[in-house]
Amino acid sequence: MEIFGMEKLSLVDYDGVVSATIFTGNCNFKCGFCHNSSLVLDYKNLQNIPEEDVIAYLKKRLGLIEGLCITGGEPTLCADLPFFIEKVKNLGYKIKLDTNGTNLNMIKTLVDNNLVDYFAMDIKNNFENYGEIIGIPNYNPSKIIETANYFLAGRPIYEFRTTLINEYHKEDNIIKISNEIKGANKYFLQKFKDCDSCIKSHLSAVENKIACKFKDILVKNIPNTYLRGYDI
Repeated sequence: MEIFGMEKLSLVDYDGVVSATIFTGNCNFKCGFCHNSSLVLDYKNLQNIPEEDVIAYLKKRLGLIEGLCITGGEPTLCADLPFFIEKVKNLGYKIKLDTNGTNLNMIKTLVDNNLVDYFAMDIKNNFENYGEIIGIPNYNPSKIIETANYFLAGRPIYEFRTTLINEYHKEDNIIKISNEIKGANKYFLQKFKDCDSCIKSHLSAVENKIACKFKDILVKNIPNTYLRGYDI
């Protein structure tokens, strides 16, 4: 599997689990707030990390690291993802997978083969307004809805998460999201941090007071709603 980046130790990417994180290339979305623009727009020109080097590192760190987070880009676009994960699981590691939810067939394959311990699916915005935030005008969110409903049905352990962007997330959007993923297992509202590597410039974070208001709206339909990255 092609791997274009690795964080060898993380205490924040997988809640409660000391982990390493790897980054895949390519994505079918172009979210302006994405911090990994090179992985989305220019991954073919990046130097990849041999899969064997990642496995060797994980073998060496057994007992010190408990899990591996796989993020991107969009990892489910990698056809050989299950084979790579199987190698890591055989070492005894837990696996967390970040996904935008566009490849339900891959997600089902991973679930059916017990290859992922925890999924984190992005809910970019309410379904009606998905296109503007992912950079695809007139986007049909049917794949997102299908995958969200699969998680809502309750088999895999998962969280939904939304990175709050002041330019895209208003109270009306949050009310719609609350109804669209009602009863979700766990939902995080994440604070956006601008940086030079974002795909789009001049986006801004939703301020603390408004984020708290959004949370109050959401807990009515999603009791396990939390803020992540906010100093509350």
